[in-house]
Amino acid sequence: METLDRTELCFPRLLNASCRKPIRPVFEVMLTYILLSTISVVTAALNLLVIISISHFKQLHTPTNLLLLSLAVSDFLVGLLMQFQIMLIDGCWFLGDLMCTLYQYMAYMVISASIGTMVLISMDRYVAICHPLVYPRKVTRKRAKVCVLLCWMCAALFQSLVLKDILEKPGRYNSCFGECIIFINYITGIADLIFTFIVPITVIVVLYLRVFAVAVSHARAIRSQVSQQQSRVTMKKSELKAARTLGIVVIVFLICLCPYYCTALTGQDNLLNASSAAFVICLTYFNSCANPVIYALFYPWFRKSIRLIVTLKILQPDSSNTQVL
Repeated sequence: METLDRTELCFPRLLNASCRKPIRPVFEVMLTYILLSTISVVTAALNLLVIISISHFKQLHTPTNLLLLSLAVSDFLVGLLMQFQIMLIDGCWFLGDLMCTLYQYMAYMVISASIGTMVLISMDRYVAICHPLVYPRKVTRKRAKVCVLLCWMCAALFQSLVLKDILEKPGRYNSCFGECIIFINYITGIADLIFTFIVPITVIVVLYLRVFAVAVSHARAIRSQVSQQQSRVTMKKSELKAARTLGIVVIVFLICLCPYYCTALTGQDNLLNASSAAFVICLTYFNSCANPVIYALFYPWFRKSIRLIVTLKILQPDSSNTQVL
């Protein structure tokens, strides 16, 4: 009996202090492990290709692509952080309280930065489609860099306030060795929900509804073939295509993250069983893997960049000036 108890402990030598491993079907554990491992590797690899593409080729150094670069960086970090989530599949954390706290903080910060970048992308498309005459003057690479920097700084600062308790004393809410949990009080949790989900999602939806309405009017103008507007319509085709592609990114983003935040919003997270919780986590992480797949489907420049990277042609002199658009 003692041997059986020891095998169920995260740290068998600490009989009275170690956490017990939850009893789960082997098939469920293996399926979750394989799924998360695959998503993690694919997410990190694909987003690394996006980062290299936009960073290397000068032709891609546009304000919109700088925002995509920020999103790719956050998605790449999500792919790396997934490795820590994989460690928790069997219910035990072996890296200590400090690493648990750093993992939780990085995860929350990266997701906040990703949501903030989505808001910036929506604002960028709103100005490009609804106010095209002022777009080149108002939206510059320098301003895009400043906005991205502020986005990441705000995410880091806000999450440091949300997770202040565990940052001051790592592991203060752990009841046993091998546990890695995070506890946020009610007021802080409501503030986090409002500022990292409700407000950003509202802004994104409102802006894209406006972009959609303007895009529909432009589509009608294209079909009518009005000669006075033909040059203007042709000029905006690329902007409309970018808006459509980034609109798909936003929709996938909402589909993947809404289950997690809706659970938090209703306060019914304690009703989730292990299978449901694993599905919600996998769906949240899958969003970071889906973004570069969408780029590959709708952006010819990304497909061309991948070919140049895989064939190592980016190592050639002056390859950064290659025409990829």
